[in-house]
Amino acid sequence: MRLQYPTNINIIRVPCTGKVDILHILRAFEKGADGVYAVGCMEGDCHYNTGNLRARKRIEQAAKILDTVGVGGQRVQMRNLSSGEGPLFVKYAKEIVEQIKELGPNPLKQAKAGIQKEKNAA
Repeated sequence: MRLQYPTNINIIRVPCTGKVDILHILRAFEKGADGVYAVGCMEGDCHYNTGNLRARKRIEQAAKILDTVGVGGQRVQMRNLSSGEGPLFVKYAKEIVEQIKELGPNPLKQAKAGIQKEKNAA
């Protein structure tokens, strides 16, 4: 069964969401991502014991930082799914894409474009 999720999602596989560092999340926004959606295993069912709990904490920290700098913490989210819930992954992916579209482009990306335009005009 082939599942069709939005094409503007770039999947980055890691052995465990606990390996996703807050710097990876923030770097994605610095590079122009409009949102970050992390998917970890079910709470209490992590192969690495507490990796998904560490990931959730990092997502929450990233959201606070993004709110502080004006990007918007709602642009970063985490969901917990088992490996057999592919259709639910697709559903969440579509919901996140719609939420991000409503928020508009990443403000950092827009600011960088403005700076680049000024440099080219000079």
